[in-house]
Amino acid sequence: MSTPGTPASKPFRAIFFGSPAFAVPSLDALCALADVVGVVCQPDKPAGRGLTLTPPAVKVRALELGLTVAQPTKMKTGEFAAWVRDQRADVALVVAYGRILRRDVLDGPRLGCVNVHASLLPKYRGAAPITWAVVRGESEAGVTLMKLDEGMDTGPTFARVTTPIGPDETAGELGERVARLGADAVTEWLPKYVAGACTLEAQDDASATLAPILEKDNGRIDWAATAQRVHDHVRGMNPWPGAVTTARGRPVKVHATRVVATGGDAAEAGHVVLADKSRVLVACGAGTVELVTVQPEGKRAMRGLEWAMGRGVAEGDVLGL
Repeated sequence: MSTPGTPASKPFRAIFFGSPAFAVPSLDALCALADVVGVVCQPDKPAGRGLTLTPPAVKVRALELGLTVAQPTKMKTGEFAAWVRDQRADVALVVAYGRILRRDVLDGPRLGCVNVHASLLPKYRGAAPITWAVVRGESEAGVTLMKLDEGMDTGPTFARVTTPIGPDETAGELGERVARLGADAVTEWLPKYVAGACTLEAQDDASATLAPILEKDNGRIDWAATAQRVHDHVRGMNPWPGAVTTARGRPVKVHATRVVATGGDAAEAGHVVLADKSRVLVACGAGTVELVTVQPEGKRAMRGLEWAMGRGVAEGDVLGL
């Protein structure tokens, strides 16, 4: 029992694993629920034009909260697993940490490790579930809570929360919403898990799909795809790595598009069918898209019509050559 004037102790001890900004809302949610005895994130990495050594967002937030931070570079020696055991945690919460945990780490907390995964498992197992859900034109996304095993997002699940994906929503916009959704799921479900009130259900591996890690080349636009697929690709690659094509041999980022027609266009894929002071239209394998916002190499982002008026593109050009 706490004495007057002292805060009551929180009901369980927890470790948090996470690195990017996506994980920060879940860290805040965990801090409201538990005594967070350690935060684990990836090492600081060079970033920006000056390649300045930059801490991950989770580290920044953890230090603001006065929490102990660990950034292991090696996890196979047994030393890190011993550190996890020494924290005497009831549970670990893992959110976009970026590495698969070994069995000796998974078994460190009394109740194992719970993961907040940004997809409706078993769909989109892997590193970039939000991006690939948008790229593949899904109408629904969400988060799944599961107990981690040694596989890649293969552990038994115990909670899921869904949300619709807007027809023009980017991966970045959806990621911000799903991050908050994950934090809310932690608040609702993690205490139930610690109390033994959740039923673990095995995933259907036969229904699994993958969401592989993103590479810069994934951003290249395939104009031979349908207009809807091109549109989904552009918004799915926003903000990173960005959808990219070429115009007159120079790279151009495409930040936003709009589907104008879904069929009936006989023009060559990638052919600029209109470029004037009203808009820029490009033929796809089936249908047509408008280039709403573009960013030519070395220039600021601009509306498609500005690009055309500046003669960066003209009717008859073929993009992607």
